[in-house]
Amino acid sequence: MKMSSRAINDTLLIALEEERLDASVAIQFKDRMREMTGASSGRVILDLSRVGFMDSSGLGAVVAAMKQLGAGRKIELAGLNETVRKVFRLTRMDTVFRIYDTVEMATGMAARDSHAT
Repeated sequence: MKMSSRAINDTLLIALEEERLDASVAIQFKDRMREMTGASSGRVILDLSRVGFMDSSGLGAVVAAMKQLGAGRKIELAGLNETVRKVFRLTRMDTVFRIYDTVEMATGMAARDSHAT
């Protein structure tokens, strides 16, 4: 499972560098997300721009990763292609997750938020 992360101010940006988020990698994804987010306390943005396909197992893994963060914290999503965005829309998970068109839009918001306080 290829994933990378970097900190931008108080935001952790995690990029999933796989073409598919499905049943074959869902457990690995959840485990890696737990490892990568365990020490952070700020925002978490998940870059899905390289993911071309997501099934219900992949969606469940993203939801489980958010639940692992604990109360009051959410994963924000960026870079969803139309196929992946449709999965969130059809399941109404687009009402649960804040979704940005691009990573730049998501991280730009992070920069504005950090200067507002």
